[in-house]
Amino acid sequence: MPKVSVIMLTYNREGFVSRAIESILIQTEPDFEFIIVDNGSNDRSGMIADSYAEKDERIQVIHRKRGNIGSGRNTGLAAVRGRYVTFIDDDDWVEPDFLEFLYNLAVENDADVSICGAADKIFHEKKIMTVEEALIELMWRKKYNIAFPTKLFSRRLADRLHFPEEGVYDDIAMMYRLLAEANRVAYHGIPKYTFFRHKGNNSAWTTDHRLLNASILEEYLDVYHTRTEWLSKKFPDSAPVFRYFEWSFMISMVEKIHRLELKGCEKQLDQMTCELRKHREEFLKAPEIQEFEKKWVDSYIRGGLNG
Repeated sequence: MPKVSVIMLTYNREGFVSRAIESILIQTEPDFEFIIVDNGSNDRSGMIADSYAEKDERIQVIHRKRGNIGSGRNTGLAAVRGRYVTFIDDDDWVEPDFLEFLYNLAVENDADVSICGAADKIFHEKKIMTVEEALIELMWRKKYNIAFPTKLFSRRLADRLHFPEEGVYDDIAMMYRLLAEANRVAYHGIPKYTFFRHKGNNSAWTTDHRLLNASILEEYLDVYHTRTEWLSKKFPDSAPVFRYFEWSFMISMVEKIHRLELKGCEKQLDQMTCELRKHREEFLKAPEIQEFEKKWVDSYIRGGLNG
């Protein structure tokens, strides 16, 4: 039973996958297994992974038919043997002490989840959080995000994890549910992970909002509403905060659609505008609301359905 199981899903990343693999193979913590799931690649990604597996017995490559990210990750989860589980994306890379850092952070603080910083979110603070504190920090998206990379999970939690096998954005659908089952969460924001942003990335729209479309927005709105309902029932004392974060997402999307003059999102724009108008006063009185959000509400949430 290795200390850590590393899961990486790869699909048509022949130009990036070697960098990701090599960043794991040079880890200062040698006691790991590396499960690479080739998710039906039609380029050389799977063959590249196989070539590394021939040289290092810690690597196991699983080839499967093309599926969504969630189904591919589930294939990896079914094969894990480690005491802890972490994920790396095939176009990213990690620092040499990534595994050692997260493992020690979890063990020393008896935490089901440990989280490091990323190159784009550098905070040198250390926090040991309750579940509710960790969830609220997650929703601020300032110190760490909803992505599974940068996080290490106990096997107890990993055994409860099953990703949705439909849709694209499985991280937003699953991360809060997994954190909600932890005993505590240990966070230390020293950067040990690098997210490589490019146009082929599933989350490219988060850095180039012109890529936002109705399909993306529909999935996010559905998942965020489900998240609010689920967390509010599990942690009723924090329900007002969870509702604020759903409205915060909506007003940010409304502002982007208007400012960038995005086409094709009229249905979702009407839906968000109606919901925000319905809860306008409650949103404006939320202790968490930001000044720029108040300005956006004044600009867009009044008059007709489209502001």
